[in-house]
Amino acid sequence: MEFLITAMAAYLLGSVPFGIVVARIFGLGDVRKIGSGNIGATNVLRTGSKLAAFLTLVLDAGKGAVAVLVARAYGGEELAGLAALCAMLGHVFPIFLKFKGGKGVATFLGTLLAISWPTGLAACATWLLAAAITRYSSLSALIAAALAPVFALYFYHLHGAVLIGLLSVLIYIRHSANIRRLIAGEEPKIGKVASKSNS
Repeated sequence: MEFLITAMAAYLLGSVPFGIVVARIFGLGDVRKIGSGNIGATNVLRTGSKLAAFLTLVLDAGKGAVAVLVARAYGGEELAGLAALCAMLGHVFPIFLKFKGGKGVATFLGTLLAISWPTGLAACATWLLAAAITRYSSLSALIAAALAPVFALYFYHLHGAVLIGLLSVLIYIRHSANIRRLIAGEEPKIGKVASKSNS
Protein backbone atom coordinates (compact mmCIF):
# COMPACT_ATOMS: atom_id res chain seq x y z
CA MET A 1 0.00 0.00 0.00
CA GLU A 2 2.81 2.43 0.83
CA PHE A 3 4.34 1.83 -2.60
CA LEU A 4 1.01 2.58 -4.29
CA ILE A 5 0.46 5.74 -2.24
CA THR A 6 4.00 6.93 -2.95
CA ALA A 7 3.67 6.25 -6.67
CA MET A 8 0.36 8.08 -6.95
CA ALA A 9 1.43 11.06 -4.84
CA ALA A 10 4.73 11.48 -6.71
CA TYR A 11 3.01 11.17 -10.07
CA LEU A 12 0.38 13.78 -9.19
CA LEU A 13 3.04 16.15 -7.86
CA GLY A 14 5.10 15.66 -11.00
CA SER A 15 2.02 16.33 -13.12
CA VAL A 16 1.63 19.92 -11.88
CA PRO A 17 2.47 22.05 -14.99
CA PHE A 18 4.37 24.88 -13.33
CA GLY A 19 5.44 26.36 -16.67
CA ILE A 20 1.82 26.97 -17.62
CA VAL A 21 0.91 28.22 -14.14
CA VAL A 22 3.82 30.66 -13.93
CA ALA A 23 3.33 31.95 -17.48
CA ARG A 24 -0.32 32.69 -16.79
CA ILE A 25 0.47 34.43 -13.50
CA PHE A 26 2.96 36.64 -15.37
CA GLY A 27 0.46 37.31 -18.15
CA LEU A 28 2.60 35.61 -20.77
CA GLY A 29 -0.17 33.53 -22.31
CA ASP A 30 -0.12 29.81 -23.00
CA VAL A 31 3.47 28.64 -23.46
CA ARG A 32 2.19 25.66 -25.44
CA LYS A 33 1.36 28.10 -28.26
CA ILE A 34 4.82 29.67 -28.59
CA GLY A 35 8.32 28.51 -29.38
CA SER A 36 8.69 24.74 -29.16
CA GLY A 37 5.31 24.36 -27.47
CA ASN A 38 7.02 22.83 -24.44
CA ILE A 39 5.89 23.69 -20.89
CA GLY A 40 9.40 23.84 -19.41
CA ALA A 41 11.70 26.67 -18.39
CA THR A 42 13.55 26.89 -21.71
CA ASN A 43 10.36 27.61 -23.61
CA VAL A 44 9.10 29.98 -20.91
CA LEU A 45 12.37 31.88 -21.41
CA ARG A 46 11.37 32.36 -25.05
CA THR A 47 8.58 34.65 -23.83
CA GLY A 48 11.32 37.08 -22.82
CA SER A 49 10.71 36.78 -19.07
CA LYS A 50 13.83 35.52 -17.32
CA LEU A 51 12.13 35.61 -13.92
CA ALA A 52 9.24 33.43 -15.11
CA ALA A 53 11.70 30.99 -16.65
CA PHE A 54 13.76 30.88 -13.44
CA LEU A 55 10.68 30.24 -11.30
CA THR A 56 9.56 27.49 -13.66
CA LEU A 57 13.01 25.90 -13.44
CA VAL A 58 13.03 26.01 -9.63
CA LEU A 59 9.48 24.71 -9.26
CA ASP A 60 9.89 21.90 -11.79
CA ALA A 61 13.15 20.82 -10.15
CA GLY A 62 11.64 21.28 -6.72
CA LYS A 63 8.69 18.97 -7.31
CA GLY A 64 11.06 16.15 -8.23
CA ALA A 65 13.28 16.81 -5.24
CA VAL A 66 10.35 17.08 -2.81
CA ALA A 67 8.85 13.81 -4.05
CA VAL A 68 12.14 11.99 -3.44
CA LEU A 69 12.91 13.56 -0.06
CA VAL A 70 9.44 12.97 1.36
CA ALA A 71 9.40 9.37 0.13
CA ARG A 72 12.85 8.74 1.59
CA ALA A 73 11.83 10.16 4.96
CA TYR A 74 8.70 8.02 4.93
CA GLY A 75 10.09 4.70 3.67
CA GLY A 76 13.77 4.76 2.74
CA GLU A 77 15.69 4.43 -0.50
CA GLU A 78 13.31 2.10 -2.31
CA LEU A 79 10.42 4.51 -1.97
CA ALA A 80 12.71 7.39 -2.89
CA GLY A 81 13.62 5.69 -6.14
CA LEU A 82 10.00 4.94 -6.92
CA ALA A 83 9.06 8.56 -6.21
CA ALA A 84 11.79 9.81 -8.55
CA LEU A 85 10.53 7.66 -11.41
CA CYS A 86 6.86 8.53 -10.84
CA ALA A 87 7.54 12.26 -10.50
CA MET A 88 9.35 12.15 -13.85
CA LEU A 89 6.50 10.21 -15.43
CA GLY A 90 4.09 12.77 -14.02
CA HIS A 91 5.99 15.65 -15.61
CA VAL A 92 6.38 14.12 -19.05
CA PHE A 93 2.94 12.43 -19.10
CA PRO A 94 0.77 14.64 -16.83
CA ILE A 95 -2.81 13.65 -16.22
CA PHE A 96 -3.75 17.35 -15.99
CA LEU A 97 -2.66 17.98 -19.60
CA LYS A 98 -4.01 14.80 -21.21
CA PHE A 99 -0.59 13.15 -20.80
CA LYS A 100 1.16 15.75 -23.00
CA GLY A 101 3.85 17.21 -20.77
CA GLY A 102 7.35 18.62 -20.77
CA LYS A 103 10.78 17.28 -21.58
CA GLY A 104 11.58 16.58 -17.92
CA VAL A 105 15.04 18.12 -17.67
CA ALA A 106 14.49 20.31 -14.59
CA THR A 107 12.55 17.58 -12.82
CA PHE A 108 15.29 15.11 -13.75
CA LEU A 109 17.97 17.32 -12.23
CA GLY A 110 15.85 17.94 -9.14
CA THR A 111 15.39 14.23 -8.53
CA LEU A 112 19.12 13.64 -9.02
CA LEU A 113 20.01 16.28 -6.45
CA ALA A 114 17.66 14.64 -3.95
CA ILE A 115 18.70 11.05 -4.70
CA SER A 116 22.44 11.74 -4.62
CA TRP A 117 23.49 15.38 -4.40
CA PRO A 118 27.03 14.77 -5.78
CA THR A 119 25.48 13.03 -8.79
CA GLY A 120 23.02 15.87 -9.18
CA LEU A 121 25.69 18.54 -8.93
CA ALA A 122 27.83 16.75 -11.52
CA ALA A 123 24.86 16.53 -13.90
CA CYS A 124 23.96 20.20 -13.35
CA ALA A 125 27.57 21.24 -13.96
CA THR A 126 27.60 19.16 -17.15
CA TRP A 127 24.43 20.86 -18.38
CA LEU A 128 25.79 24.32 -17.58
CA LEU A 129 29.12 23.66 -19.30
CA ALA A 130 27.49 22.17 -22.38
CA ALA A 131 24.99 25.05 -22.54
CA ALA A 132 27.75 27.65 -22.24
CA ILE A 133 29.64 26.02 -25.11
CA THR A 134 26.82 25.03 -27.47
CA ARG A 135 23.94 27.38 -26.49
CA TYR A 136 21.57 24.45 -27.06
CA SER A 137 19.44 23.53 -24.05
CA SER A 138 18.34 20.24 -25.58
CA LEU A 139 21.86 19.09 -26.47
CA SER A 140 23.07 20.04 -23.01
CA ALA A 141 20.27 17.98 -21.46
CA LEU A 142 21.11 14.99 -23.63
CA ILE A 143 24.77 15.14 -22.65
CA ALA A 144 23.93 15.50 -18.94
CA ALA A 145 21.42 12.63 -19.13
CA ALA A 146 23.92 10.37 -20.86
CA LEU A 147 26.58 11.01 -18.21
CA ALA A 148 24.28 10.97 -15.16
CA PRO A 149 24.29 7.15 -14.76
CA VAL A 150 28.07 7.21 -14.95
CA PHE A 151 28.21 9.85 -12.23
CA ALA A 152 25.82 7.74 -10.16
CA LEU A 153 28.09 4.71 -10.44
CA TYR A 154 30.92 6.76 -9.00
CA PHE A 155 29.07 8.84 -6.38
CA TYR A 156 26.13 6.59 -5.50
CA HIS A 157 25.73 2.86 -6.28
CA LEU A 158 24.79 0.40 -9.03
CA HIS A 159 21.08 0.22 -8.27
CA GLY A 160 20.88 3.99 -8.20
CA ALA A 161 22.72 4.15 -11.52
CA VAL A 162 20.16 1.78 -13.06
CA LEU A 163 17.30 3.96 -11.82
CA ILE A 164 18.97 7.11 -13.13
CA GLY A 165 19.54 5.30 -16.42
CA LEU A 166 15.77 4.77 -16.69
CA LEU A 167 15.21 8.47 -16.03
CA SER A 168 17.78 9.28 -18.72
CA VAL A 169 15.91 7.10 -21.20
CA LEU A 170 12.81 9.21 -20.56
CA ILE A 171 14.85 12.33 -21.33
CA TYR A 172 15.95 10.85 -24.66
CA ILE A 173 12.43 9.72 -25.56
CA ARG A 174 11.01 13.19 -24.90
CA HIS A 175 13.84 14.81 -26.88
CA SER A 176 13.38 12.76 -30.05
CA ALA A 177 12.11 15.78 -32.01
CA ASN A 178 14.96 17.92 -30.66
CA ILE A 179 17.47 15.31 -31.80
CA ARG A 180 16.03 15.45 -35.31
CA ARG A 181 16.21 19.27 -35.32
CA LEU A 182 19.78 19.23 -34.00
CA ILE A 183 20.81 16.92 -36.82
CA ALA A 184 19.05 19.15 -39.34
CA GLY A 185 20.56 22.31 -37.84
CA GLU A 186 17.11 23.70 -37.03
CA GLU A 187 17.14 23.62 -33.23
CA PRO A 188 16.61 27.07 -31.60
CA LYS A 189 19.27 28.22 -29.17
CA ILE A 190 18.81 29.25 -25.55
CA GLY A 191 17.11 32.58 -25.01
CA LYS A 192 15.66 32.95 -28.49
CA VAL A 193 12.40 34.88 -28.14
CA ALA A 194 9.55 33.35 -30.07
CA SER A 195 5.91 34.17 -30.63
CA LYS A 196 4.82 31.41 -32.97
CA SER A 197 4.30 27.75 -32.28
CA ASN A 198 6.65 25.00 -33.37
CA SER A 199 9.75 27.04 -34.00
